[in-house]
Amino acid sequence: MKAKFTPLTPELYDYVRGHASRAGNATLERLRAETETLGEVSRMLISEEQGHFMSLLVAAIGAKSAVEVGTFTGYSSTCIALGLPAEGRLLCVDQSAEWTSVARRYWREAGVEDKIELRLGDGAAILRQLGSGEQFDFAFIDADKTGYDTYFELLLPRVRENGLLVFDNMLSGGRVAAGRIENENTRAIHALNEKLARDSRVESVLSSMADGLNICRKKRSQAAGTAASTTGPR
Repeated sequence: MKAKFTPLTPELYDYVRGHASRAGNATLERLRAETETLGEVSRMLISEEQGHFMSLLVAAIGAKSAVEVGTFTGYSSTCIALGLPAEGRLLCVDQSAEWTSVARRYWREAGVEDKIELRLGDGAAILRQLGSGEQFDFAFIDADKTGYDTYFELLLPRVRENGLLVFDNMLSGGRVAAGRIENENTRAIHALNEKLARDSRVESVLSSMADGLNICRKKRSQAAGTAASTTGPR
């Protein structure tokens, strides 16, 4: 059977990068350029097309509230915030005051600073301390890979029905398909991919964009469905 995917050459990838509505956004370009000067740590920067895709997703589902676990220098959070309406809010969770100080500068330049709240500290601890009324339409997880499943379980109850949870690096450089997985981070990612594909609480799609995005829609709860059926027209 013919493969249903097109391998990306550098030329084709440049074509993909250049054909998005936000391609050429000067603020995003400056943020990328500054982050890429940081050396090896810049590998934590998401791809351009991934950022554009998340802006589109956030706007498409009409999200007004979002949360991000793992902010780094702020490229993904800026893209998410650009997809939110003027009254939208984004909670960013990260451990590094140094890297997020870069993010703060670019949030201001992009005009999204007023939409964003940054909380510094351990991701799981911060999520456990969220107020009872804090709910989200969209969640993006791009932090320590061994913590992904914990973040999923903490965030899923706080995401509205039909809201989205998006996980980054879910192909782990292709290592998830290896017969024997030695790397601890890759094992955690593989286990979560397996879990999400079978979890009745969500509908998930594993995309090959960038280093792999697992996109999960929170399903309508059975309790809500039962309530609707008993209160609807007879």
